[in-house]
Amino acid sequence: MPTSELYLLAMSLIFALPWLFWRLSGCDYYAPLVVVQIVAGILLGPGVLGQLYPAYYDFLFTPAVIQSLNGIAWWAVMLFVMIAGVELDLGAAWAHRRESTITAGLALGVPFCFGAVTAAILLTTPGWLGEQGSNWQFVLGIGMACAVTALPILILLMEKLEILRQPIGQRILRYASLDDIAIWAVLALILLDWGRVGRQALFLVLFASAAWVFRRLMQRVAETDRWYLALIWLPICSFAADWAGLHSMVGAFLAGAVLEARWFNQERMDLLRHYVLLALMPVFFLSTGLRTEWNVAGFTVFAAAALFLFASVAGKLLGVRLAGRILGWGAGEASIIGWLLQTKALIMIIFANVLLDRAIITSDTFTALLLMAVASTMLTVPRVSRRLVGQSALQRRIS
Repeated sequence: MPTSELYLLAMSLIFALPWLFWRLSGCDYYAPLVVVQIVAGILLGPGVLGQLYPAYYDFLFTPAVIQSLNGIAWWAVMLFVMIAGVELDLGAAWAHRRESTITAGLALGVPFCFGAVTAAILLTTPGWLGEQGSNWQFVLGIGMACAVTALPILILLMEKLEILRQPIGQRILRYASLDDIAIWAVLALILLDWGRVGRQALFLVLFASAAWVFRRLMQRVAETDRWYLALIWLPICSFAADWAGLHSMVGAFLAGAVLEARWFNQERMDLLRHYVLLALMPVFFLSTGLRTEWNVAGFTVFAAAALFLFASVAGKLLGVRLAGRILGWGAGEASIIGWLLQTKALIMIIFANVLLDRAIITSDTFTALLLMAVASTMLTVPRVSRRLVGQSALQRRIS
């Protein structure tokens, strides 16, 4: 069968199978469509389909098909990361800097420490550290993967729970925005190449200068032109970051972070994020699934995923609870905020993809992190829904 036909067949499966299961199973309460798509990518990858039906896997996912899918996946995830950068609300975080700094710091720092300890335990056995990774990069990377909050998916889940525009929803966005900056800063540190440090320093200087000029340009043009300019700016920044040895995703985030959300119509930005998730990101989920493997052993990978999940959830809940006590929050607030901030999904998967690209982690570690991201996201809506109902009932009794 020609590559073009195999490619179209693969695209049909990418969009049809997850949607049909999600629609017919009625699992939206526990697993949004994005989670089902991630799971479908894992099932269609070499770790499941490749093991159970290797002939079908080899027939459909030829190197040429995988290369074609990867091209779409790269562009999709670059767009998604840029949008995440644009949606950072640092002005609101600065206006509430004491509360935001304490909460974001503890919400990131405690699960990071839990994850770092878990990574140190895994380093005592072979099969987890990548060929090009050092111990400190592995510990730092796993720790941050356990501390990540997926800001774009958090927005989708809060919309589903109808709290996005409420005061508690806006507070959570402030905390997640600060954590987002820390995540990409740590990733840049992990990727720092001392043999190319001069090139990386040059990139930062040139980027700062170019960003100043670009921001002035964006303020002077009409909004319709800003969308096109942003799409030109994105690949240039990503290319420059990759050339410097940081990674194209770091460049994509920086490309969005220097843009102001107020320069764009919010409804159009929401639609862009929606259509990127609808039309492009499913391809990224499949290409992510094609990288999952179980070389260590299936049970061991699941055990590592359980450790990551514990470090992520317990660390996030404990960190937010500590912040709540320091700041004197009301009853139940810390639990709601903690469960929402432990949402992983896409940003952690993108983060883990970068670590895998640079051979800092192995495919087994990547698979365990992917399973953790899926589980943490599936826990969010059920746990938060119950607490919102309980909090509403408590407020009614008080009133």
